[in-house]
Amino acid sequence: MYCLQWLIPVLLIPKHWIHPIFLVEQALFMWFYIVGFFLERRPCHICSGIFFIALALVCYSDPDSCIFWPTCTKKLNGEVCNYVWRDRIAP
Repeated sequence: MYCLQWLIPVLLIPKHWIHPIFLVEQALFMWFYIVGFFLERRPCHICSGIFFIALALVCYSDPDSCIFWPTCTKKLNGEVCNYVWRDRIAP
């Protein structure tokens, strides 16, 4: 389980709420980090399975909060994502 210490924090990184255009850059960075990690460290099958199951559960429970997909439903002419509008702007 030593190899999970570099994968678990990836699940805790929140999605940007500044502007929807930054979601693509953040998703690309996270995909490059995961691919680079798997090529360099070669984690065991158990750790890989645990990580991908946890990732699937997080992304399935709320697709707007999944950091690996650069999409969101937008409001205000594409200036803010719906989850930001719901949590931070609208009372």
